[in-house]
Amino acid sequence: MKSIFSFLILFLWIQNLGFAQTILSGKVLDEKNQPLPGVNVFLKGTFDGASTDQNGSFQFETTESGTQLLAFSMLGFKSQEVVVELSAKTLEIPSLILKEEFNELNTVTISAGAMEASDEKKSVILRPIDIVTTPSAMGDIVGAFQTLPGTSTVGNDGRLFVRGGDASEVGIFIDGLRVGNAYGTTAGNVPTRTRFNPNLFKGTFFSTGGYSAEFGQALSSALALNTKDLAKRNQGDLSIMSVGGGYSHTLANDKRSITISGNIFDLKPYQAIIKQDFDWERAPFGRDLELAAQQKTAKGGLWKVLARTEAGGMQLWQPQPGESSRGMLIHLKNTYSYAQTNWRNGYENGWSLFGGISYSQNKDVLSLGGLDLERKSQLTHAKWTAGYDFSDRLSVKNGVEYFRNEYSEVLTKENLERTFEENQGYLFTEWDWYLSRKLVLRSGLRAGVSTLANEKWLDPRTSLAYKISENGTLSLAAGRFHQLPEERFRVLNPNLKNTESKHLLLNYLYQKEGKTFRAEAFHKSYDQLVRFEENLQNPQNVRNEGEGFARGFDVFFRDRESLKNTDYWITYSFVYSKRSYFQYTGQVQPDFAPKHNLSVVVKHFVPNLKSQLGLSWSFNDGLSYTDPNQPGEMNSKTGSFQNLSLSWSYLPRPNLIIHGAVTNVTGHQNIFGYQFAQAPNEQGRFESIPLGQGAPRFLFLGIFFTISKDKNANNLNNL
Repeated sequence: MKSIFSFLILFLWIQNLGFAQTILSGKVLDEKNQPLPGVNVFLKGTFDGASTDQNGSFQFETTESGTQLLAFSMLGFKSQEVVVELSAKTLEIPSLILKEEFNELNTVTISAGAMEASDEKKSVILRPIDIVTTPSAMGDIVGAFQTLPGTSTVGNDGRLFVRGGDASEVGIFIDGLRVGNAYGTTAGNVPTRTRFNPNLFKGTFFSTGGYSAEFGQALSSALALNTKDLAKRNQGDLSIMSVGGGYSHTLANDKRSITISGNIFDLKPYQAIIKQDFDWERAPFGRDLELAAQQKTAKGGLWKVLARTEAGGMQLWQPQPGESSRGMLIHLKNTYSYAQTNWRNGYENGWSLFGGISYSQNKDVLSLGGLDLERKSQLTHAKWTAGYDFSDRLSVKNGVEYFRNEYSEVLTKENLERTFEENQGYLFTEWDWYLSRKLVLRSGLRAGVSTLANEKWLDPRTSLAYKISENGTLSLAAGRFHQLPEERFRVLNPNLKNTESKHLLLNYLYQKEGKTFRAEAFHKSYDQLVRFEENLQNPQNVRNEGEGFARGFDVFFRDRESLKNTDYWITYSFVYSKRSYFQYTGQVQPDFAPKHNLSVVVKHFVPNLKSQLGLSWSFNDGLSYTDPNQPGEMNSKTGSFQNLSLSWSYLPRPNLIIHGAVTNVTGHQNIFGYQFAQAPNEQGRFESIPLGQGAPRFLFLGIFFTISKDKNANNLNNL
């Protein structure tokens, strides 16, 4: 028995020699040299390991030997591996520092002046489907964005006005390329729309100020529209509407897709039924044809092509103050073409490349009471950018751009012409530094040169964001922005220089569980604004002399959680703006900048009825105007603007959508200003006529039918 016992002891001793143990210990710190508890420390390929304690220390035993990999991992930090040699009974690992990991899920984003409208970002404000289902928008991209903070509704114009700025101060881009004449040409007091269908886009980026150095030639705002990538399926879409109709067909596979769309519209039948205050000789009409194609390249890139052509016109009698006749006949014909192609690719080595070129051409043939005028504008834009991620903490985007602008005006009967041509060049660089998961700094510089203005300029821009809580972010943005004057003024004086603005913004953004709250204060200064003598119809001595400012704040609240099947948002903006511009001798409140702007949008889905009901209400406190019967400039103000709109979207079958909407349900008498006679009457008063809505309300009815092998496919797939 004694010999057996001795044998067992010897066996266990020999076994212990064969499986010698090593004790590993050490400490893990963060980048501030503070202990990091909860780090998982283990030998790769084994079950041997431990977690660090409150002091950041760890210790564990292993029977492994030789060269091994010791791994350190923790959520929110970069994993690290250390080569260790297990040959001694104890092994002390030198203190190890884990670096924070930065990605879209755990880092702060800059929100000052920026509003994403995409289904790809955390900070979603509007999605494409929100745009087409906002009742007051009537499917217009800009109409939907007029319900967001910082914007003003100018009902007889239709374009986008941002924080005391004119509509010309908003730059519109498609896939990063500038769009010339993005709005349809129209007559005075007849609101216009953007030319492009929301179905083209997967998302948008709308800046109310302090925007990226990548964009230029916009004093107030940048609206960047991003087209969709590859289509998902073969599909045909037929639309029959109260104002026209169209058809779109898509062919798609895993590598490429192409969509061809055609539409016609004619308001003559509609206006024969719905009473109009306009005196139409020929109601607006038009047609368009559009092509969008996408192709995956061999090395993982994506190549896109977008082309559009359209033509239309109208004839309208516009009454004149003090005259009993029908007034002046305006005859307008417009043709427009836009084409662009772009390519982008991202690489595993951290590089991302983009290249593209766009071309816009607009031609207007006008007859204004016997004066025949032809205007033609062409814009070419080429752009190349290269981005590089040095690490998850530091990235850069550099770019070069070229613009060529050609513009002409011809009095056809008199055979008189005035034109200008010019070239512009730009370089920009923008750097993002993630100083921590709570603090990010963006700094950029944009340089430009104009051959016609014989001018060079440099625009520094910077933004800073700090995450003050789990759901709250505070952002600050500042920058300088330049924009050459509108073509109609540059053709009168080709030596006009850039207008300049400076932005300062402070923003707070809170997001949690389907709720978004956004508040922003801003100050914007203007310098070298365009001024002239006489009036806008006959400007004389056009020059850069004006100045001004806009300051205020806006708030936005959206809630998609509190009320079942309901999504709503509320926006309020206050803008105090003064500027010396155009023919005004002193600083005045512009006639496109109401002080108070309020909008409410509500959408409620009723599952049993397969319907979505929509409501939107817009309000502003009125627009300033000059009454020549009273002393001073911009001495009067219109009544408040109000517009209550309703919509109903019905899905009787998966491939059939019926959508109806009506604006200004209450029939509010909106007045946007007054047109005064050029000379006083016998009593010494300047007679006037109000500039109001062309119709008490607008009604829309559309039927959208989809043809596809997938019986559940419909137009919503495009949004």
